Amino acid sequence: MTDTPTYTPPKVWEWNKENGGRFATINRPIAGPTHDKDLPVGKHPLQLYSLATPNGVKVTVMLEELLALGHKGAEYDAWLINIGQGDQFGSGFVAVNPNSKIPALMDRSGPTPIRVFESGAILIHLAEKFGAFLPTEPAARAETLSWLMWLMGSAPYLGGGFGHFYAYAPFKIEYAIDRFAMEVKRQLDVLDRRLAESEYLGGADYTIADMAVWPWYGGLAKGLLYESGEFLSVDEYKNVQRWTDAIAERPAVKRGRMVNRAFGEPSSQLHERHDAGDFDTRTQDKLAPAT
Repeated sequence: MTDTPTYTPPKVWEWNKENGGRFATINRPIAGPTHDKDLPVGKHPLQLYSLATPNGVKVTVMLEELLALGHKGAEYDAWLINIGQGDQFGSGFVAVNPNSKIPALMDRSGPTPIRVFESGAILIHLAEKFGAFLPTEPAARAETLSWLMWLMGSAPYLGGGFGHFYAYAPFKIEYAIDRFAMEVKRQLDVLDRRLAESEYLGGADYTIADMAVWPWYGGLAKGLLYESGEFLSVDEYKNVQRWTDAIAERPAVKRGRMVNRAFGEPSSQLHERHDAGDFDTRTQDKLAPAT
């Protein structure tokens, strides 16, 4: 492993601001705000502050699916949080999510606003609020929540583990890439085996478990994450491919992927979403360039 630098950890770790690679400007070992900035508040009961990363897409897909079912109370304003520029460390955002991660939701539908942070918690909150996409029958509910929590425990190995060392680390470390590639392929096998016996992760019905897992592992299955499809031989996982394709065809999923998206084709980017009509009139290809 000649590409692995020699490193002996000190007795006490100290923060080296220059040793953060691509994310050196936003990563730090302390919490809390770095600057004062209030969050905007729109007209709808639900205020979402997010970015269309896999974690952000989970929630916008859920909201669009709820609206597609006719739940008018699920109307929402989605505000772009640019994590590359440190928006997540503004005082207003930290007040909603003390962990400074997207997505974060303020539910203003009742007399007292409720903050909800962490994508899994937001999905459960919305599912219970509207009585949708989370079964009430005990066994089906347990299966759905188990797969939701599987995602919450597994995705960090995919993103912060494999993705970081394969795509973002300032130098390649064979041991780290091999370690996390092995784990991600194991995870894909777990999913493939489940989807061989069940149409969706929770059972016969599409649920918040699918909404949570799909942005991460569906994106991986199509080679969209870290340009790693060939490296991980993702085509081998036929059941994951079938499930990924089926979910991708849902109209609400197509809309949800666009919300708070600030990369890719301009026609796929809806930086802010305040009304259903915004999909037709306010994507980046339809907005006049700033002068």
